[in-house]
Amino acid sequence: MKKLVLGGESLITGAGSLEYLKSITASRAFIVTGSRSTIENGTIDKIKGYLGQSSITTVFSGINKNPDTTAILAGLEVMREFKPDLLIAVGGGSPLDAAKVMALFYEYPQINFNNFFSVEIPERRRNLKFIAIPTTSGTGSEVTKAAVVTFKEQNLKIGLKTMAFIPDVAILDAALTLTMPDNVVAETGLDAVTHAVEAYVNNNLDDFTEVMAKGAIEGLLHFLPISYHYKSLESREKVHHYQCLAGYAFDNVGLGLAHGIAHAIGGKFDLGHGLINAIALPYVLEYNSTSPVVKQKLENLARSIGANSFTGAIKKLNAALNIPSSLSQAGLSREEYYSDFSGLVENSLKGSTRLNPVIVSIEDMAEVLTSMYEGRKING
Repeated sequence: MKKLVLGGESLITGAGSLEYLKSITASRAFIVTGSRSTIENGTIDKIKGYLGQSSITTVFSGINKNPDTTAILAGLEVMREFKPDLLIAVGGGSPLDAAKVMALFYEYPQINFNNFFSVEIPERRRNLKFIAIPTTSGTGSEVTKAAVVTFKEQNLKIGLKTMAFIPDVAILDAALTLTMPDNVVAETGLDAVTHAVEAYVNNNLDDFTEVMAKGAIEGLLHFLPISYHYKSLESREKVHHYQCLAGYAFDNVGLGLAHGIAHAIGGKFDLGHGLINAIALPYVLEYNSTSPVVKQKLENLARSIGANSFTGAIKKLNAALNIPSSLSQAGLSREEYYSDFSGLVENSLKGSTRLNPVIVSIEDMAEVLTSMYEGRKING
């Protein structure tokens, strides 16, 4: 028996989707966002305007690309003083994930980072309405039960999970993605590609998830380069929708080695999550191709996109989106990367790596991480 969950109450899409907020009744709205871009480009003012004068609003901004426990607790403190009945998270995956944790801790004060894995976590919120509005296209956080948090003391990003994290409403307004810088378009889009691919090759794959993951892969590989190079609203909307579909897929079956690595490297070094996944994915596919099952799935994907090699297609996509082919090219110094390399290997074996379709040994992980840094074939 398997339980599939496809997001919260509603998914709002199409032109002008942000106007859905006009139908929301709330007395006190707490808005969580990332850098000042959503403030400077007018998105926050639009949200306030759509909520109307009946709602008192306050904004907590500054959630960075790798939200840590300190930033989340700071937001929670402001939230508890404000006492909202509506939470709106707007921005990339980081403020959405941070808001998820704030929402849970706000409604259940007895739960905290120290006891999250040792107490029973509720499956739903009681009173707080939660709306997620992504302005980047990649994480799928607006429909998933996961929130990724950086624990600095452990040099590790950890995925916290509970059904109570899933927003009640997700608003996919592609117009909000038009201001994304090129590197953000590429990195978040390739994060979505990684979500879909890791779901598709996952051993937990089911009939429903297979269709979602494969559809997301085909759609993203077609429209992401167009979105990056031509910036049309149509292509941005397509990528925005397909990244959400990838979120539905991985939320029900899990991820794999690329994300295990990304959480470890992202927890130790200040690199974006999507960038690390983009660099990791070709190496991970090469490693996982030792499995006949995975190899067959990748051959199926290659045929569906008209390529000779799916891994080769991913490498070409990375190059077209100006993604470095190795971590050294991404700017990590050798001394920094290999300092406590054994700790990096250990942390990379945790989390999503446990769901990888091929069991990863300590020696194999060290080889993959070395290859990723040096930019060479695994065992090459």
